[in-house]
Amino acid sequence: MTVPARHAVGLGAGAGGLVLLTGVLLTVRQDVSLASVVLLYLVPVVAAAAVGGVRPALATAVGADLLVNFLFIPPYHTLVVESGQHVIVLVVYVLVATAVSLGVDLAARHRARAARRELEASLLAGASTEPVAEQSLVRLLEQVRATFGMSAVAMLESGPEGEREVAAVGSGADGRPALSAAAGGGLRLVAWGPEPFAEDRRTLTRLANAAARTLEAQRLADQAAEARGLAEADRVRAALLAAVGHDLRTPLAGIKAAASSLRHPDLVLPDEARGELLATIEESTDLLTALVDNLLSMSRLQAGALSVRLEPVAVDAVVAHAVLQMRTATAGLADDGRADVSVEIPDDLPLVHADPGLLERVVANLVANAVAAGPSAEPIRLRGGTTAAGVRIDVVDRGPGVPEEHWDRIFVPFQRLHDRSTASGLGLGLAIARGFTEAMGGTLTPSRTPGGGLTMTVTLPFAVPAAAAPHPDTVAGLA
Repeated sequence: MTVPARHAVGLGAGAGGLVLLTGVLLTVRQDVSLASVVLLYLVPVVAAAAVGGVRPALATAVGADLLVNFLFIPPYHTLVVESGQHVIVLVVYVLVATAVSLGVDLAARHRARAARRELEASLLAGASTEPVAEQSLVRLLEQVRATFGMSAVAMLESGPEGEREVAAVGSGADGRPALSAAAGGGLRLVAWGPEPFAEDRRTLTRLANAAARTLEAQRLADQAAEARGLAEADRVRAALLAAVGHDLRTPLAGIKAAASSLRHPDLVLPDEARGELLATIEESTDLLTALVDNLLSMSRLQAGALSVRLEPVAVDAVVAHAVLQMRTATAGLADDGRADVSVEIPDDLPLVHADPGLLERVVANLVANAVAAGPSAEPIRLRGGTTAAGVRIDVVDRGPGVPEEHWDRIFVPFQRLHDRSTASGLGLGLAIARGFTEAMGGTLTPSRTPGGGLTMTVTLPFAVPAAAAPHPDTVAGLA
């Protein structure tokens, strides 16, 4: 509220109080002493001082003094004072009313100053302690606008091409701003609205500096986030280069060597050797195809461009096809000394809501990861069952297992936790398996295999509502 408006409200409060009090006192004029009348007329003066300050209070005091003389001191309805005691009463009243007005106004000023300082401290503390986020500066400007009754507040920054708006809140930012406070570093806080008091100007200047610090902190946070993104990109790039340098080059080298041997004009090969070279080309090509497929799949996951076609799917059929394809591609999983796969998926499991192609890739990647976990006399076990959440597929291995504190790391792209083998692939299998599973609305979670090893559990929703699904069977404990 501007000063003239505050004075007008104070005068209105004083005048209204005088009119109301006079009307009441005239009805009981014969029963009320002059001392009581004078004391009661201090009430409008106090009200005018509290609302409008000293000037409206002094005007009210003068009006009250005239009313007391005109209506309550004989002779009535004149300003003549016959008694010297009545003159003393009127003079003392004006002096007391003036003193009370000054006291009330001073107390009001102290209260307002204390409130402004408390508000300033609260805003500055909030700006200093609030975690820096993308909209921190906008929130601070909105608090300034609402607190000081401004129509619009903006932060401007000077540059080679002039000032530009960094952040702004509110509307009505037209014409000359009511406040312009320098914040250092070429920054300036401007506000449109009512003309602020001198104390408010000082507070807004300090808040301008706080807004500048918030902007700097926000920019530093953005730079740190960008640096983290660049560091992650560098890590992925380095991992990809390492993969290209070995995992992709190895099958290419095998294909090149076998093809060169077969094409050598002076080299006579028996049928058995020729068959081995052809098998090497085929196996290396399959391995190269799998590696490229994994890279393309991860790129689609990270770009959010994965195409998912959900439909009712029989789990046993998809699992059987995935295992058959793996055995065909590797000419028998057990031939290289690693474990075979034992499939224990009931054929009466409820249908799941899934993409059959993606689910097949999930199962294949999990089985391949379990096989690569380490040689074992026991087969990799694929178990199926139902839970309240849906159909559950467990891929169980008896390898060395993974410590629980590393369970999140094994799903990071290009992460090979143990790196025990140079043929362990790009480290994308589990990352792709989890990405595909979540894209189908399922979950992929690791757990310990009783007796040693790691169990990866895929849970997919039923293809029919849960109320219509069969009663869940508890999956038997792993031996």
